Amino acid sequence: MENEFRNHPEVHLNLNVRGLHTSPTLAINERCRQIAAEGRHVYRLGLGQSPFPVPESVVEKLRTNAHEKDYLPVRGLPALREAVASYYQRRQGIERSPEDILVGPGSKELMFILQLVFYGDLVIPTPSWVTYAPQAHIIGRHIRWVPTTAEEGWPLRPAELDAVCRGDPGRPRLVILNYPSNPTGQTYSVDALEELAEVARRYRVILLSDEIYGEIDHGGQHVSIARFYPEGTIISSGLSKWCGAGGWRLGTFTFPTSLRWLLESMAVVCSESFTSTSTPIQYAAVRAFQGGIDLEQHLFHSRRILRALGGAVAGRLRDAGIFVPLPEGGFYVFPDFGSRAAPLAERGITTSAGLCERVLDDTGVAFLPGEAFGRAPEELTARIAYVDFDGARALVASRAVPDDQELDEAFLQSYCEPVMAAVDRLCAWVCG
Repeated sequence: MENEFRNHPEVHLNLNVRGLHTSPTLAINERCRQIAAEGRHVYRLGLGQSPFPVPESVVEKLRTNAHEKDYLPVRGLPALREAVASYYQRRQGIERSPEDILVGPGSKELMFILQLVFYGDLVIPTPSWVTYAPQAHIIGRHIRWVPTTAEEGWPLRPAELDAVCRGDPGRPRLVILNYPSNPTGQTYSVDALEELAEVARRYRVILLSDEIYGEIDHGGQHVSIARFYPEGTIISSGLSKWCGAGGWRLGTFTFPTSLRWLLESMAVVCSESFTSTSTPIQYAAVRAFQGGIDLEQHLFHSRRILRALGGAVAGRLRDAGIFVPLPEGGFYVFPDFGSRAAPLAERGITTSAGLCERVLDDTGVAFLPGEAFGRAPEELTARIAYVDFDGARALVASRAVPDDQELDEAFLQSYCEPVMAAVDRLCAWVCG
């Protein structure tokens, strides 16, 4: 009997998880560790983890609250929910109360539970973050992919959203809007957000606005679509990207009062799954969402470094004949190697996965194929995360440069050298 179970484990798997694999972003991180353990140098441009340290004032709050051990309310520490509500009032002019906030162990977990309790289609523009669709598959939700184009900067266009909804206007839908985008680094203008909000309101769709990279908009000008469609937008955020605390696993959902029924349903599931988010980390997160001069300075220098580095990465790729929009936020670019399709085919490379695999083998540069983000396998797109540098050291150096100056090539070569070297190796390989 033991051998039967061992030989045929798939017969016991839920149909929705058969064929799924470890998240590509986590898988590439493990692959990099294996390569490094073999003694080979690897350039880590795969996993999108912030290179910057958690601000010291936030770390200090974690230290002073390490003794806190009691379970907290399922919805989150009241002081934290108040801090999050105040943050959106201060930063976006959006009125929310602590009762509109739900705290979870990472926004990924909250997204999963949202899809679990809300019965409706999931509408995802492509390319998109690698986890949205697998979560829908696990739960058994129908996915409607909406293609976007590189020439326009990969945006979800209002006309495309209207076309998705027009055929069955009453169908319940959850539309995910992620900006600044993982994987493209692109964002939306105020005019574009207003137009999308108009379509969303027309069909009464629920918008999940994933704004986890909002505070590292390269110009510091992030605008939430909840300003224009407040009654139907859930804002997803957390500490992982702008606060550099990915491993702390703290995410927030901010609801309009009109969707309180959805928050309450999610809270029921939360109570039966993770119970509550780590207590000391919630206390520390209060400090993060309260803001202050030290956090503003931290964000100013983080944005300035990422703006300069993103521009340099895109510039080098363009000089090599590779199409890539200039990133506007986050720490990603999404280049299209289609202009090199013929010479790559001569080398036996016809898919984005094949491209990334060969580059990793030949150069040690690890990045992810466009296929992982919902693009066709034969489309030669990929995501590069320009995060392989010592963020703490770079922040210290940036503070020595006058605030009114942009960081130059010499700065990037000194403090972001692994990324610069990796992109140079990639470009030389592509043109070789």
